[in-house]
Amino acid sequence: MAARRVKFGVSLPQWGASWSEVQQAALLAEEVGFDSVWVADHFFGVGPEDPLEAWTEMSAVAALTRRIELGFLVLCNNYRPPALLAKMAATFDQIAGGRLILGYGAGWFDQEYEAYGYEFPGIRTRLEQLEEGLEILKRMWTEPAPTFHGVHYHIENARCWPPPVRKPHPPILIGGAGEQILLKLVARHADVWNNLGGFHAQVAEKLAVLRRHCERIGRNCDEIEVSQQTIGAIASSPDEARRRTEAVHQEIGFLTGAPELCPTGTPGEIVDRLKKSLALGINTFLISFGRHVTADSVRLFGKEVIPVFRS
Repeated sequence: MAARRVKFGVSLPQWGASWSEVQQAALLAEEVGFDSVWVADHFFGVGPEDPLEAWTEMSAVAALTRRIELGFLVLCNNYRPPALLAKMAATFDQIAGGRLILGYGAGWFDQEYEAYGYEFPGIRTRLEQLEEGLEILKRMWTEPAPTFHGVHYHIENARCWPPPVRKPHPPILIGGAGEQILLKLVARHADVWNNLGGFHAQVAEKLAVLRRHCERIGRNCDEIEVSQQTIGAIASSPDEARRRTEAVHQEIGFLTGAPELCPTGTPGEIVDRLKKSLALGINTFLISFGRHVTADSVRLFGKEVIPVFRS
């Protein structure tokens, strides 16, 4: 199989952000060559700043941009019934002209569930619900009027028209590192596996587990794109790069388990670090420059780093 194109995504301003900040960041990311922009699916956070709502923010970005792909990292299955999510995603993909990447997860933030009136089941139940949700999404996107009777969800002749633009359906990203259940779901359903930031150092081991799951069901694991969630910090000056790296580690350091592999530093240092990650099997990098994305970081990364991997 031919080597995959190396891709770069960037998290949009969301936490404590204004629409003006989002507009500027999305248009700049598209201009300088990023492949995708991303938002998280949360209603509030553990810090002092709360986020813009994911679907509302990204729908506006879809109408604003033309080329760049639009991803959710990741949508919580329990926040919207899967059939409703399938319809929302199909309409969104129509607006976006086939640029949706649907990141999908089982949810984890119990305080958020409780605050917004959602029941917070145990992890096994949430994973069962996630699997049924995946079945419903794919069937509603590819069948005229599917019926599904599961343990947790039921649909009856559920039409989803107009369907998504991208065929057979928008790429499904599943994030996580659980070896027994989660990676098995990736093998069965995902187009993209996103390795969580905290497991950056273990990506090769997790990828080996994913390959075994794929082998058991007769799927070619090379079909699955491997993305890595990570923090990022960049500056031309070594001193400023160091300062920004320290700042982003303090702010969202939980997004990395391998500081030595993160794309932080000067452009040359970042290129070297990215090459090490590529050797581990990663081909897409989903980068957060912090809760308040600076234009100069996005521009410098697009000018000095991305072109190295396009030649």
